[in-house]
Amino acid sequence: MIWEIEFRESARKQLKKLGRQDATRIIAFLSDRISADTNPRRTGQALQGSELGNFWRYRVGDYRIICDIQDQKLVIIVIEIGHRREVYR
Repeated sequence: MIWEIEFRESARKQLKKLGRQDATRIIAFLSDRISADTNPRRTGQALQGSELGNFWRYRVGDYRIICDIQDQKLVIIVIEIGHRREVYR
């Protein structure tokens, strides 16, 4: 079962602002580890709180990827990408 990865426009912009090496690492992580996994929740962690309660977090070095997993469509929507000290603000 292969999951499709989609990016919100804001996540695309955040990815472009990163260095080439970090951006490549994040894209490789999403395509190799998350997209190909039968259960993408195994790798991530559920976020807590009222605003972020439905989202999942993935760690790639010092960067965090916030995603919305839609089981019925087999789609993972990347909501936000950022450094760990800034992404939750």
